[in-house]
Amino acid sequence: MVARMKALAAALIAFAASPAMAQECGGDFGAWKSALHAEAAAAGVGAEGLAALDQAEIDPKVLQRDRAQGVFAQTFIEFSGRMISDYRLKHGAANMTKYADVFARAEQEFGVPGAVITAFWALETDFGAVQGDFHTLNALVTLSHDCRRPELFRKQLAPLLTLIDHGVLPADVKGAWAGEIGQTQILPIDYLENGVDGDGDGIVDLRKSVPDVIMTTAKKIQSRGWKRDEPWLQEVRVPEQMPWEETGRTNKLPVSQLIAWGVTDRDGNPLKDNGLKAGVMLPMGRKGPAFLAYDNFDIYLQWNQSITYTLTAAHLAARFAGEPPFEKRNPEQGLTGEGMKQLQQKLHDKGYDVGGIDGILGTNTREAIRQEQIRLGLPVDGWPTPELLESL
Repeated sequence: MVARMKALAAALIAFAASPAMAQECGGDFGAWKSALHAEAAAAGVGAEGLAALDQAEIDPKVLQRDRAQGVFAQTFIEFSGRMISDYRLKHGAANMTKYADVFARAEQEFGVPGAVITAFWALETDFGAVQGDFHTLNALVTLSHDCRRPELFRKQLAPLLTLIDHGVLPADVKGAWAGEIGQTQILPIDYLENGVDGDGDGIVDLRKSVPDVIMTTAKKIQSRGWKRDEPWLQEVRVPEQMPWEETGRTNKLPVSQLIAWGVTDRDGNPLKDNGLKAGVMLPMGRKGPAFLAYDNFDIYLQWNQSITYTLTAAHLAARFAGEPPFEKRNPEQGLTGEGMKQLQQKLHDKGYDVGGIDGILGTNTREAIRQEQIRLGLPVDGWPTPELLESL
């Protein structure tokens, strides 16, 4: 079964990128689904998968969830404080001990530490306890027919139908509202392409088999470009003055340069030059917590595009690896709610793409803030303050 699924994966992934699976959306749902039926059949989906598609329906609750992701409007300190709970820390450590041999095998084969896998396992489903109650096929059909982001979801349909067609998943499989399945919330393409039979029973079961979950998650992370034996995140302390315009996740500089500017470890001791490059992340401005983001941190953003979520996941992984809680420091007052929306509107009016007036400090909004801080001669740390709003 596993070998046959692997053979199908490459063909389906290529098909998902073809013009036939482009971003058509909206219009009459019946006609749209008929076209999708033909595309799925052309991709090799058989009778069982096509029958499941014929029964698929629009789920309004999925659209409601897609439009209401206000949790990411929280600051990093608020979000991480809620998500990194004593329960998750305790059970994560216990699971790392319980499945130590599987984690060791995953790291040996794919180069991904157990702490990194465990953090995603904790945040996504509390170690499999909460895997979601949305009908997965209905969710993906809904988001593919909807015209907000069809390009993200339509390519997942043929793989999901193939998994159903071959009996790997039931037609009524349930998961997250955005189509993720299993204990670390894997999308159907990754299920096919990176699924690993970790327990040797001939089936990749990401809902019930912990060895399958651990090995598949490791392979997925490796497939995104994870670098073996390299760090992902390191808490540091920044000086009162430094070239702030040189900070930021994407502006990776030699650690030796950061040392020269006065960046230290979290306790104020000299940093060790590891010969790598890293970007200085200031999620709540230059007076808040500070981190070095190495190349491996960028892999987190391929899992989830929210800086708040990914930084929380990376720090939780560091906690599982033995690091202490981060220092909150003393961040400047930021903007939330309507103040944040007002700032985004002003940035939008100045020609910046802020990704929507939604009150969320996303990557685009941070970059727009940095550009305006440069223009105004303010310290460039990407943090929205009342002073910046007044200046605009």
